[in-house]
Amino acid sequence: MIPRYTRPEMGRLWSDESRFRTWLKVELAATETLAEAGIVPREAAKTIRDKADFKLERINEIETEVRHDVIAFTTAVAEFVGPESRWFHYGLTSNDVVDTSQSLLIKDASATIAADLQKLSEVLRARTWEFKDTPMIGRTHGIHAEPITFGFKLANWYSEVQRDIARFERAAENMRVGKFSGAVGTFAHLSPELEEKMCARLGLKAAAISSQVIQRDRHADYLATLAVIACTLDKIATEIRHLQRTEVREVEEFFSEKQKGSSAMPHKRNPVTCEQISGLARVVRSNAQAGFENVALWHERDISHSSVERVILPDSTTLVDYLLNKTSNLLSTMFVYPERMKTNLESTGGLVFSGQLLLDLVESGISREDAYRLVQAHAMRAWKESLNFRELVSKDEAITGRVPAKIIDQAFDMKRQLRNIDAIFARVFGPNPAQSK
Repeated sequence: MIPRYTRPEMGRLWSDESRFRTWLKVELAATETLAEAGIVPREAAKTIRDKADFKLERINEIETEVRHDVIAFTTAVAEFVGPESRWFHYGLTSNDVVDTSQSLLIKDASATIAADLQKLSEVLRARTWEFKDTPMIGRTHGIHAEPITFGFKLANWYSEVQRDIARFERAAENMRVGKFSGAVGTFAHLSPELEEKMCARLGLKAAAISSQVIQRDRHADYLATLAVIACTLDKIATEIRHLQRTEVREVEEFFSEKQKGSSAMPHKRNPVTCEQISGLARVVRSNAQAGFENVALWHERDISHSSVERVILPDSTTLVDYLLNKTSNLLSTMFVYPERMKTNLESTGGLVFSGQLLLDLVESGISREDAYRLVQAHAMRAWKESLNFRELVSKDEAITGRVPAKIIDQAFDMKRQLRNIDAIFARVFGPNPAQSK
């Protein structure tokens, strides 16, 4: 991933130096385990442990000749170790090292992403409670529907993030596996027991079965989960973009005093962070598709997946880390305009209470068909002529002659519309929601 969208921790993790250091960690774990089993001489294992090292430049130099990165790596390490290097990489195939190392790197990347998700959850929880009782208009198809609160909207996002956390925990755990089962997965040179010990030494579980590689359904699932997280962030950013439109202007991403919105129009305050989040989410989603294509390999393994994973695994984890932090900052610093929400909510003169009025008329004895016809007639006139819907209803004797004024007033009661917000919050945050603030 380009530096612009890479945070330092993730950048270091996916560097070439880090990748080869992780390979060395795996090789040493295998050598130590084999020494304990009496397969590799203990003195040789000690020499390897003490002397094993490499120079990145030397690995690259050797690879230009042999065109095999693992052989280039083992050759470069052997130059440091000396004669005992004949026991280095003993009994292993390339992907015993590569796949197991990749699992370790993903494990570390996942720990960072899990912390990012928790941070986003905390930011959302705080802002959700802040605006729990701030009324605004709910929109369906982009059109005013019925009243909600801004906290209710945020609570929906918070709840989705909790599902993201659970999904990601499962997907990351499924990736916490290694393999030392050899060239086709049959343990022709080592044993399942040794594999389990090697993996345990590295903090991994042994894959129950593998071919030359760990099966790529795990990776596809992991990438798909990252894509779903990106979808959540895109959803949040897209909604804020809509709410920031000039004619809406209920919410606005932070805009600093020195910030510039346009080279040509000094008045512009553009939702550039939201647009960046939405744009980069597309990359994460497209990488998931590439992960799906990697599941089907020839026989016990080919390398058609290898070049793809060198791009999509670092890039997707790096981008999700970046996007989660961007979104947390976006939400914690965004401007919220309750008065503008109130103005927009009231802008249609009570039209947003038409559904409640319909039900109240039915309960008063009017047939649903007649009630719908009466309410819709006034609603359409209010739309077309920019009239006050409530006033039109109050002047219609076909309604007032059959329904008490008190009932009509209740239909336009905002508190009545929002009376279940507390119950919804109790569902989202638990039976003692105040403790979750």
